[in-house]
Amino acid sequence: MLSNLKISNIAIIKEAVIDFDNGLNVLTGETGAGKSIIIDAINAILGERTSRELIRTGSHSAEVSAFFENIDDDVVEILNELGIASEEDNSLLISRKISLDGKNICKVNGANVSVSMIKKIGQALINVHGQMDNHNLLNEELHYTYIDSFADNKDIFEEYSRAYNEYCTCKRRFDNLIVNESEKARKIDLLTYQIKEIEYADIRVGEWDDLEKRKKVLQNAELLISLVNNAVEIINGNDNFTGVSDMLNTASNSLIKATEFDETLNNVSDTIAEMSYNITDCASELNSFLYSLDVDPNELDIIEDRLDILFRLSKKYGQNETEILAFLDNAQKELEDITFSDKLKEQLEIELNEKYKIMERASHKLSVNRQKFGEIFINKVKDELQFLDMTSISFKIVQNRKTFDETGADEIYFLISANAGEEPKPLSKIASGGELSRIMLAIKNVLSSKDNIQTLIFDEVDTGVSGRAAQKIGIKLKEVSKNRQVLCVTHLAQIACFADNHFLISKSESDNKTYTKVENLDNDGKIHELARIIGGIESTQLSLDAAAEMIENAKKY
Repeated sequence: MLSNLKISNIAIIKEAVIDFDNGLNVLTGETGAGKSIIIDAINAILGERTSRELIRTGSHSAEVSAFFENIDDDVVEILNELGIASEEDNSLLISRKISLDGKNICKVNGANVSVSMIKKIGQALINVHGQMDNHNLLNEELHYTYIDSFADNKDIFEEYSRAYNEYCTCKRRFDNLIVNESEKARKIDLLTYQIKEIEYADIRVGEWDDLEKRKKVLQNAELLISLVNNAVEIINGNDNFTGVSDMLNTASNSLIKATEFDETLNNVSDTIAEMSYNITDCASELNSFLYSLDVDPNELDIIEDRLDILFRLSKKYGQNETEILAFLDNAQKELEDITFSDKLKEQLEIELNEKYKIMERASHKLSVNRQKFGEIFINKVKDELQFLDMTSISFKIVQNRKTFDETGADEIYFLISANAGEEPKPLSKIASGGELSRIMLAIKNVLSSKDNIQTLIFDEVDTGVSGRAAQKIGIKLKEVSKNRQVLCVTHLAQIACFADNHFLISKSESDNKTYTKVENLDNDGKIHELARIIGGIESTQLSLDAAAEMIENAKKY
């Protein structure tokens, strides 16, 4: 359960602390007050994509943290998989900081994590229903996902996906062999040329870097020799001055004698002696370097030619030696496939038939399960819609066979008729905004029975709804909140009156800046807020009495 939400510098919210509780938590307020910003903050905690535009004007960063209590075993299991320590009291703290430079700092129970990790955790903590869900409902290509979620088809779907991907891989290899003779000859010529060009170059991984380093030495050989000679001369000295080596040796001998009179100089004497030995070794190493430095005037040209070859190959076959050699390996395999295509074709044809049968069996298993649970799903959704005042609803599922693709071999979509006597048609053709909201709420309620997610969020589920239908939505949300925590953003008094916890979101201006305030209303505050929603600018005694009556009537449910 989401217990506490802290928001800092997100949009017009400078600071906000919200303590949610069990049951139905309702958020109301004027349009633009900041209700959607709170949902955006929760989405940030759930690992959804955010933008720097979310940061409050004048701030360098924004931060949001969420504290959860009594997390279930599914969440604990995910934490263990990610290597994150869980708390003994089953609490969980997630925080996310967004900076203007685009960096995100995410933490779970104090441990640094990635955005993808908090997204994985968040999916098991909260289910958010917003306007995008209504739009997705209009997309028939996504209707199969509702059935698969209800049927818990994850394992069956993964089995089909593996079979489908293996079949497609084999099919691509087989299709590459089925080419006409002229195309086959052209392909052989091209592959042969590419293979010979790369093989002739005799590339070695790491060669490019080595050549660049050697090129740098040769281009600066004269300066390099001068600099090293200068260092050797400073160490060894010449006819005009004493070198560092002799001076350190003299200093060392002096200190050795000095230690005979004062042992406190032993450490300094040993250090100077070691420096004398080291500088002598350095001079010897530098002389060896100069002796071994072989500068061939023709070598630079040879290196330039070699680098030119590598550069030209990189433009054709890969950015570096590893990629070029990988291209060579693939080209050799492809040439081998084509060269021995007749024999390979027979082998692939047998393999392709086998993989097709495996894919077909997996597809059939998936289709049967979809059909079985599809009918159950539709009946449960219809029951929910009956309660939500769509008594004449006709809600059907169509499942037709289609060509295999990544989703299976089923074309699945919903048909609806909201009025008696009318033929069911696609949702996009006839469903109004209010009907879509209720259908989506019904689907969400049906699917919620298939997971253990403790917190459900409904962002303006009342779109296009009013009157009796709105009250039914309020009753349904109240019913759902008996077993799960529910957060609901609404503009309707018929829904807000059912709140166990009512939060008023308001905004004000100070010093030419906008501030959002979140207030947990007491009973009197609830009455005044409902009266505002009912009555408008000014609340009359009549609207206050009506609000109080709505709250009392809601308690009966």
